[in-house]
Amino acid sequence: MFTMSLGDDGARLRPLEPWQAEEFLAHMDRARALVDPWIPFAAAATDLDSARALLQRYADKQAADTGRIYGIWLDGTLVGGVLFRIFDAATGSCEIGCWLEPAGQGRGLVHRASRKLIDWAFDVRGMHRVEWIASSANTRSVGAAARLGMTREGVLREAFLHHGVRHDEEIWAVLADEWRAAR
Repeated sequence: MFTMSLGDDGARLRPLEPWQAEEFLAHMDRARALVDPWIPFAAAATDLDSARALLQRYADKQAADTGRIYGIWLDGTLVGGVLFRIFDAATGSCEIGCWLEPAGQGRGLVHRASRKLIDWAFDVRGMHRVEWIASSANTRSVGAAARLGMTREGVLREAFLHHGVRHDEEIWAVLADEWRAAR
């Protein structure tokens, strides 16, 4: 199975697949309080069937080359993940996202894993643009985009309705030439 080191602390990045639904659900139960205020991702995996269905949707996206999902393991425990929520090879644009449980915070895991995804998108797949979209109120996510060297391109005011609250969405992006120059 594919697995990639994220550094000297033993953190690993590897695909999340439907057969891992039980492990993913246990992780999502630990992550739910951090994830659910910002995105509906946590609410999509509340029992074994829904966790398996979410992972199957991403397996189908990967087969169609329109998305992918990866887990971040630390000391053998799934503590977070990164994904290509949208992957459009024809236009050369994709969107990445992330999530963590408390045990994964403050270790730079999202930064390291996101760099691997961005490198792959530009260097292997020839993408032109990688986007990051986050609620303006989600300061951790906005900070992650900034630390990756992305440019804040704008705000879609009250564009995202979640739990009955309208969130402003910030659009961050990096272009292939910018990414390569920064390396």
